[in-house]
Amino acid sequence: MKILVTFSRIFVAALFLFSGFIKLNDPLGFSYKLQEYFAEGVLNLEFLIPYALLIAVFLVIFEVILGITLLLGYLPKFTVWSLLLMIVFFTFLTFYSAYFNKVTDCGCFGDALPLTPWESFTKDVILLILILVLFFGQKYIRPVLPVSTHKWIVFASFTACLGFAYYVLMHLPAFDFRAYKIGTNIQEGMEIPEGAPKAEFAYHWKFKLSNGKEQIITTSGDYPSVVGKFIDVETETIKEGYEPPIHDFAIEKDDVDYTSEFLAKENLILIVTYNLSKSESEGFSKVKEITDKAISNGYDVIGLTASTPQDISLVQQKHGLSFEFYTTDETALKTILRSNPGIVKLSKGTILEKWHWNDAEKLSLEKVTPSKSKISQNIKEIDTTKTFNVKLKQKLDSIRNIGPKDENGNLYHDISPEQQKLIDSTKLTLIEDVIKKYGYPGKSVLGETSENTHLVAFLILYESDKFETYYDLLKEAGEKGEYDKEYLDLANKKYTQINSNE
Repeated sequence: MKILVTFSRIFVAALFLFSGFIKLNDPLGFSYKLQEYFAEGVLNLEFLIPYALLIAVFLVIFEVILGITLLLGYLPKFTVWSLLLMIVFFTFLTFYSAYFNKVTDCGCFGDALPLTPWESFTKDVILLILILVLFFGQKYIRPVLPVSTHKWIVFASFTACLGFAYYVLMHLPAFDFRAYKIGTNIQEGMEIPEGAPKAEFAYHWKFKLSNGKEQIITTSGDYPSVVGKFIDVETETIKEGYEPPIHDFAIEKDDVDYTSEFLAKENLILIVTYNLSKSESEGFSKVKEITDKAISNGYDVIGLTASTPQDISLVQQKHGLSFEFYTTDETALKTILRSNPGIVKLSKGTILEKWHWNDAEKLSLEKVTPSKSKISQNIKEIDTTKTFNVKLKQKLDSIRNIGPKDENGNLYHDISPEQQKLIDSTKLTLIEDVIKKYGYPGKSVLGETSENTHLVAFLILYESDKFETYYDLLKEAGEKGEYDKEYLDLANKKYTQINSNE
């Protein structure tokens, strides 16, 4: 019994110390997990959610202290009772979570060692058995080191834990075990390797037969051939497939996905704030200063949030922020950075630096060459297409009524009507995508380019069957000098002619 108690004492203490320290390294992450447990669909203790961080800090420090007191043999009765009560509660919690599939990861070891619900329950059952050994064998728990030093060791440990918790909350976790740690390439983290195992599902189809009886038929996905009325189908996961480390990251705005575009940028600063209404106002004062400097040094700067457009507008006006916000999943943002707001520096999708807003001034911002506007690249790709250049010149000549003509006075065309129709529809789609993302691509946006590039959007819209739809946009752009006035006159003339015919 003495040997069994000694083994249990060392094993339980080591596990509590390891588990406690991992969570102490990231108490904010543990508080997010507690919020999941407190949610309506789990324990229905939503009144505790505002206190989740305070509870998280208390629990992890208490967990570490219990590991230390167990090793020392200090206050054995209090220690063993505390261990027993904790493990009984968490065994129930992990069983409840596993059986009803409520929380997919208990957070026992933070992000360092994710466990499935049933793995967590199994771990807690083993701990419960070992703690029961300690409970019934308390007399074999002998103190180590002089008893007079125990309270000072515990006090020093408590103070160190409290100081460490404060440090990581005011900065960032000292050890980063998450999928977005420094050195990670986000794009690569989202890819599924070739040959990776795929998920397997069983579909249980329920039908009502002509005789009134119900029948359930199971398939791997195909709709079964049954003569009867379909009632319902339930999906069962037979085998989990490969899930990439990063699976919920996207950069979106107005239902347009910009993820690939921004992950391709060489010098990108992300301002991460999962919830603007919960962000720290003092943090945005520092963010404003550092982002203004970043922009002046040639960096692309964007904000990522899961907040509403109203909250975004309010924060931008309040702090005078000179960058745009895009939408990203809240859980992903919480995982990327334990700071609200926080700063991430990327180069072609690879995370180079991560900083809490308290450390914003530590961000390295050497001068860089500003990236070329994606819109310029998109327009130039259209403009420099060989076939399109030929068509473009012909169309411009047609509009101006200049160029070589045949014996009947008609302009020569080297492209068949069918080819032109195909080109028209393709380029219209591309231009509409550009307009949706960036607005009208005129001179102020494209900068110093050829005349043809300035006229690409105008020409495509002018010749398309959606001319009337985009007339107001063309008129506004022309009046602002986004393209030459003579073409605005053509647009006005065409619009007037269409309406007069009607």
